[in-house]
Amino acid sequence: QVQLVESGGGLVPPGGSLRLSCAASGTIFRLIAMGWYRQGPGQQRELVASISNEGITYVVGSVKGRFSISRDTAKNTVYLQMNSLKLEDTAVYYCFADQSGRTWGQGTQVTVSS
Repeated sequence: QVQLVESGGGLVPPGGSLRLSCAASGTIFRLIAMGWYRQGPGQQRELVASISNEGITYVVGSVKGRFSISRDTAKNTVYLQMNSLKLEDTAVYYCFADQSGRTWGQGTQVTVSS
């Protein structure tokens, strides 16, 4: 069983930056991939970024150039660096980890507002 603990959300003005962290613990054999989804008000959950165990990354087009994902394999932790935040980035951000199945974090709120 894998558990995920997220941190780093909060309130930030437009143009600001935040870094989200997600630490995995529990019974970890080999995490195939980790990453982040988000769900804005009245919207469906969407994939924001992911990183494989080999370090291959994916970032959705709407945040490319502003967000980046990285991973500390030794710490089983994934990071989402968010720069130049926009109002439309406001959402609950959910971490996920894939091993034998998918585990979800509890979500962390990111609010971009002036």
